[in-house]
Amino acid sequence: MTTTPPIDAHVRLDVHPTHSSAVTATLTGTQARIAHIGLEAANWSVVADNVLALVRIDSEEPYWAQDAAKHLTAEGIAVEITPRLQEAMDEEWTWANYPMPWCTRSEIRKVSNEAQKIHDDIRNGQLLIHAHAHDGQTTVAVGTYLHRTGKSVYLHGENHLRQVADTFDSPAQALLAFEKVHGTQMRPGPAPLTDTERSAAEARTPLAVTTAKAEPAPPEPKIVPVYLADAGDHDALLNGFLNTHGEFEKWRTWSDETTHAIHESQTLRIERVHESQPRETAWTIAAYETPVSDRMWVLTATGATPYPVLQELLNHLADGDGWDTSIGAPADEKTVTTATQPLTDAGWKHTVDGRWIRWTSPAGDAGVRFDAFTAQHPSQNLATWSIWAGPDPDRPTWTVTASPHTPSSLLSDLSETLANDTGLRRPQTAGTGRRTSLVSSPPGIPAVAAGPAASRSR
Repeated sequence: MTTTPPIDAHVRLDVHPTHSSAVTATLTGTQARIAHIGLEAANWSVVADNVLALVRIDSEEPYWAQDAAKHLTAEGIAVEITPRLQEAMDEEWTWANYPMPWCTRSEIRKVSNEAQKIHDDIRNGQLLIHAHAHDGQTTVAVGTYLHRTGKSVYLHGENHLRQVADTFDSPAQALLAFEKVHGTQMRPGPAPLTDTERSAAEARTPLAVTTAKAEPAPPEPKIVPVYLADAGDHDALLNGFLNTHGEFEKWRTWSDETTHAIHESQTLRIERVHESQPRETAWTIAAYETPVSDRMWVLTATGATPYPVLQELLNHLADGDGWDTSIGAPADEKTVTTATQPLTDAGWKHTVDGRWIRWTSPAGDAGVRFDAFTAQHPSQNLATWSIWAGPDPDRPTWTVTASPHTPSSLLSDLSETLANDTGLRRPQTAGTGRRTSLVSSPPGIPAVAAGPAASRSR
């Protein structure tokens, strides 16, 4: 019995440093070229010396990276998968509002893989797009395969939903049929890249080469008041919260920009916007009286909000206290006193200026502001409470806002944290984020007829 000698090649699979769902493969060993050829054949792109990247438009890179790992291992090539990539491979997720709800998860993956092939054929010049249009709902296009079947095709949809809706024997036949349906909207050439396609193209560009020179050790973190602490890794905070609180379900949707976490009661919803700017809204938390009613209250937090502040907020939500705040209960004097008592006890300065009631830290670098005017319009969910830290209220480093009916127990917990807790402040490091925003269901694929009486159905 003969055995195949092991190949001197090692492949390390990891999450792409700048594209949240993409995967990189770092190759080492005297026979690394063998792994290199196999990965290129599977549509991995070279992004640096001995580094390839798998970048797709359907966010399925971890699945196909795992498939590649199995093939490489079967060929005798050593494969290492980093823990964070393994976590992405093991993640169970589905598309929210998927337009073909009858499909199983494997069938959805098959549909998106066909869309990926169309995308790759266009990108590699194998499918020439003659014209495109917008049918009022989505992008449609007509093109011809140059190196495969020679057939002309009518394409419907964008990104992972793009499909071949019809085929024609010649470009002329295809263009005539396309013009008949989309004549006034018809434009020459391919449609502009979608955000997803543009992001994928950026992820395939060469990675910056890091120098071998050792970086100086960062200074030790300092203990500071909690409102001056670093933002930390908000994505890791949310993932840890979801891992320990099974009553919240994580929803991942068609893009990489936002993650939604929804309580099993459907009456408390958390939205996390990834890669937001420090002063932009990165978190939105909303409570509802019923799953289909309007918001009872809403709270937002910007991207630079300190990790411990958000951790206290999530811990309060996990306790389930205060979701059923009565719609008819305005933010009265008792509510305000309860919410801010920890600040008063800690010696924060209390001032009243017209419609504004303020509590400011002794150093003047953080504060809480209550807007008595918006509190009189509770049905509009206006920002009645503002919590901030930074040079001054008009130039805050981070901000949390809350509407009139936000539970006083939640606000009191945040006040307690601001007044008494501490955190760490350290040099900022670059981070990456992950996913998504909701997508509505697109319409069914229309027909483009080759002749007057012909029609096509999906």
